Amino acid sequence: MDNLNLALRLILSFNLLLLLPCCCCCCSVAPPLPILPLPNAFQIQWQLSHMSLFFHFGLNTFTGQEWGSGHVHPSLFNPTNLNATHWIHLAKLNGFNRVILTAKHHDGFCLWPSQYTNYSVRSSPWKAGTGDVLADLSAAAKLAGVDLGIYLSPWDRHEHCYGDTLLYNQFYLAQMTELLTRYGEIKDVFLDGAKGEGEKDMEYFFHTWFSLIHQLQPAAIIFSDAGPDTRWVGNELGLGASTCWSIYNSTLTPIGGIYNDPRYAAEGDPAGHEWVPALCDVSIRPGWFWHPSELPKSAINLLEIYYKSVGRNCHLLLNVPPNSSGLISPEDIQVLQEFTQLRRSIFSNNFAINALLQASSTRGEGGGTCDSQFSPYNVLKEGIYTYWAPEEYQLRWILYIDLQELVSFNVLQLQEPIQMGQRVSEFHLEALHLDGVWKRVTNGTTIGYQRLLLFPKVKSQHLKLVIDKSRADPLISYLGIYMDPVTIWSSIYDDTVLTSHFNATQVIHIITQDNSPTATM
Repeated sequence: MDNLNLALRLILSFNLLLLLPCCCCCCSVAPPLPILPLPNAFQIQWQLSHMSLFFHFGLNTFTGQEWGSGHVHPSLFNPTNLNATHWIHLAKLNGFNRVILTAKHHDGFCLWPSQYTNYSVRSSPWKAGTGDVLADLSAAAKLAGVDLGIYLSPWDRHEHCYGDTLLYNQFYLAQMTELLTRYGEIKDVFLDGAKGEGEKDMEYFFHTWFSLIHQLQPAAIIFSDAGPDTRWVGNELGLGASTCWSIYNSTLTPIGGIYNDPRYAAEGDPAGHEWVPALCDVSIRPGWFWHPSELPKSAINLLEIYYKSVGRNCHLLLNVPPNSSGLISPEDIQVLQEFTQLRRSIFSNNFAINALLQASSTRGEGGGTCDSQFSPYNVLKEGIYTYWAPEEYQLRWILYIDLQELVSFNVLQLQEPIQMGQRVSEFHLEALHLDGVWKRVTNGTTIGYQRLLLFPKVKSQHLKLVIDKSRADPLISYLGIYMDPVTIWSSIYDDTVLTSHFNATQVIHIITQDNSPTATM
């Protein structure tokens, strides 16, 4: 009987507990609504990779020209030591997981044995006319897990039907079909808008090209001056604008349009209806093709370009041209390795990784939830799929950061979860000084996939990230605090001039924008 009474009392006590109000809801809070436009899965993959290598290679490599005439004899093409595995190994070793090859440049010479022209490797002495550069590169890339892209120049100075709209578009699509059906998965298709003055008038059926490309290679990202998948930033210096939206309206910038607004191409449009992120292209050498008299840029210069491309919500396409033997030149290899070492030395040590964080608000906390999926600590996890989200309808959005010790730093890294749309349009960072006063350290406009800001060295323990303006409730997926001992700003708020020092040697680079209307590679 005693046991029965004990059991009844326990059941009664349990039922009473169920009737008591709970201070913690175990239900998850739904994520905030994404804000349109949104990237597709392939654009997200492209932005996550953040850098690609470009291989300009062809007859120009052997003639010293940049824009070949289309009349150079194919017998000059003979890269006796060509090793595509060497190219791919170099790319992957230095953090480039995508590569693009100039399968055909403006001279019309094809690096694959096209059945629609004799102006190709088939007519060269290389491998007795049996070689195929694209096949070699495709095999090496597949083996290494590196994504492959192709550049097929619309302008063709050799093909006799160039200028005949119908015939040339048929010819071009036939060659494009060869490239997209013979060499496995193609992840990038680069459409260059360059054409010399005085050349034949030519109407390209761009929308037909786009449809065919996406039909044959659904995962391919198509680049041109204005999309459809990625756009040109507007210069060949590798420099993005300090404000850069991945949002765009391609109807305002027709491909190859000579009156296109270069500022619009660089900055994008927060009111746009399409997701068309920006690409920054630049060559490691003065020219796009290898020339024996030219030397590569320094690793310091590449680091500056990295800050102003990848660090400004752009994808960096760095050209490293193979030489006439078919290999990457030793001096270029050395610069790439030094560039990689610099990046690793700076960004491998995030001073905020063990920080104590507090947010002005966190999504779900107002409803008493115990769910932590939107915690401010998510900003210390790498990747874009976890993020801090504030509560809705807030008047301020602030992250308080306690580094737990005094730290000297001069770089801020921020990322947004772009799968939820690009949101932030203005932010700033403050540091608590020893006199107890909060002082502004740096400020920026857009963030997007990634923003890197350099500023004069600061020493502090307590920081405050303030989001000043946003298209919707701001979401932050990553925050990093770093020390770059190599690059310093020459002025606190000057966003165009960088001063660099390395091994006690001072190098000053004055960077200006080139507002050319179309890409001229």
